[in-house]
Amino acid sequence: MTPPVVLFACVHNGGRSLAAKVLTAHYGQGRVDVRSAGSEPGDSLNPAVVQVLEERGLSTAGERMIDWPLDDPKGQPLEVVRRIVDQVDDRVRDLLAELVPDLQLPPRS
Repeated sequence: MTPPVVLFACVHNGGRSLAAKVLTAHYGQGRVDVRSAGSEPGDSLNPAVVQVLEERGLSTAGERMIDWPLDDPKGQPLEVVRRIVDQVDDRVRDLLAELVPDLQLPPRS
């Protein structure tokens, strides 16, 4: 059976959604795939939220943010959009190689 996926989103992804993700992962005991996101992600976690979670014995050490600065494809000519998608493809492949080292990826088309 596939575990349910839960996504918590807020503006900065450093406070509310962080707390919701960490608490859901804790209570879900590995039976829920939980993620968090932000519509305007900040560059750090809220230290007060981190402190409160740590007081409860919960770690945010697994939280990390990766910012991929990419051009917006909206309104761009096709050759520019291809370049942007290629950049996303490269970054996704690098991330997957880090997270799942034994994963065999097909060649980029």
